[in-house]
Amino acid sequence: MLEKITNVNGAVNGFVWGWVGLILLIGTGIVATLCTKVFQISHLKHWWKNTIGSLFKKEVIGHTKEKGAVSPFQALCTALAATVGTGNIAGVAAAICVGGAGAVFWMWIAAFFGMMTNYSENVLGIFFRRRNKDSEWSGGAMYYLQDGLGSMKYENWKSKWSLKWLGKILAVLFCIFTMLAAFGIGSMGQVNKIVANVAAAFDVSSLSSIKFMGTSLYNVLLGVLIMILTALITLGGLKRIASVAEKIVPFMIVLFVAGSLVIIGVNYANILPAFKAIFVNAFKPEAFVGGTLGSAIMLAAQQGFKRGVFSNEAGLGSSVMVHSNSNVKEPVKQGMWGIFEVFADTMVVCTMTALVVLTSGVFDAKTGKILVDGITDATLVGGAFNTVFPWFNIGQRFVAIAMFLFAFTTVLGWSHYGSKAWEYLFGSKTTIVFKIIHVCTIIFGAVLTSSLAWDISDTFNGLMMLPNLIGVIVLIPLVVNITKNYVDRKIKKKDVKPLLSYDEEIQAESEEAVLNDAE
Repeated sequence: MLEKITNVNGAVNGFVWGWVGLILLIGTGIVATLCTKVFQISHLKHWWKNTIGSLFKKEVIGHTKEKGAVSPFQALCTALAATVGTGNIAGVAAAICVGGAGAVFWMWIAAFFGMMTNYSENVLGIFFRRRNKDSEWSGGAMYYLQDGLGSMKYENWKSKWSLKWLGKILAVLFCIFTMLAAFGIGSMGQVNKIVANVAAAFDVSSLSSIKFMGTSLYNVLLGVLIMILTALITLGGLKRIASVAEKIVPFMIVLFVAGSLVIIGVNYANILPAFKAIFVNAFKPEAFVGGTLGSAIMLAAQQGFKRGVFSNEAGLGSSVMVHSNSNVKEPVKQGMWGIFEVFADTMVVCTMTALVVLTSGVFDAKTGKILVDGITDATLVGGAFNTVFPWFNIGQRFVAIAMFLFAFTTVLGWSHYGSKAWEYLFGSKTTIVFKIIHVCTIIFGAVLTSSLAWDISDTFNGLMMLPNLIGVIVLIPLVVNITKNYVDRKIKKKDVKPLLSYDEEIQAESEEAVLNDAE
């Protein structure tokens, strides 16, 4: 059975992460970047001031009483909870082991353009959101596919075609793939890495020596524990998830970056060689990558792009579903939080992980070999930390705890994403069914092999990426109009009517709130 799953998954994965998927992914980011006049650079000061620079403002961090809504900071933390996960630690290590140090460069490229992909997704998410039957905000790719792409018409000299049918089909496909991805990247993939790292760092031989369900009893018990913790939080809804995320996420990112800086600082002599390996190997991979130069570069780029998306999720349309629950009225404001989300996830956390691996001496960038016995790509970062903190296995235990926090909060965030997809297909009253199923799938992550769980996650990511990016790239002109409207009003101080929502009623409600804020 597992062999059949592996074969089918391999065929689908090869398609979605082949040239078609990669061109669509990076191409959308490039188009969004150029059409918005390189917003992430040209308005860097503005988006930085309105994201990380606004954290002490009450309207940003204060909890909102609005039903089903969260503050912009809570939305960011919940989105980061879902994005900052195993991709930032084990994913980066796996990318380097398979694609060489050059994969890190391509991860940066994917993130740079991904900033504007994520920005565009969030702008569209706020613009096309609506309230469900429980008066809570619902937004995401399925809605801008249905009401954005679906409202467009194609005309030629013979006939006029409506794209409503295409928008609806893509919206339904996106939701199906999102629910599957919630079981992959948002459950099995994360739990698999939690169990692998915790079992290696905190081994209990009396339990790990007993075999159960094809794996150790220790792994199964860890899976059950994670199931219980997830159920206690996710069944309480978005507000409880956001409340947990805003407490854990900032703490875990700061702690991991601080620990990484210590490792990098101790090995400061290897910093420049590490950067050299990243840039040189991006275009001239070492022999271990294999194949001709062209295929080797393609492999490095593919690994960088895949792991980059696995990490920051720009292009998947996933984090839009929580950003759309923000109490902000300006689409561009939440879009700027999307830029910061990708920056923090990839440019900061993933870069720290890559430098830890490449400077610590546990990995040889020239041969592609792990130099420490008993360490795999899943535990490579823990081994790197152990080179500086070897006493009582402190380094590996630190990474295991970081991995647990990163991956566990990812499971929480993806529970919300999957439930919003379920809501679109089956209604808001039945989302509890999805949440229960999602909790139950956690145990499979504890017993599946690492490579299969990871490959399934990659495939589901790619499947949900395709319909989302089709919608985003078609709606780029709308993103440009909304952005220009915001820049004219907020930066150039022109007296123009705000462009806030596709819905006239929500537009009027939001416009009044925006005008009151301005006063």
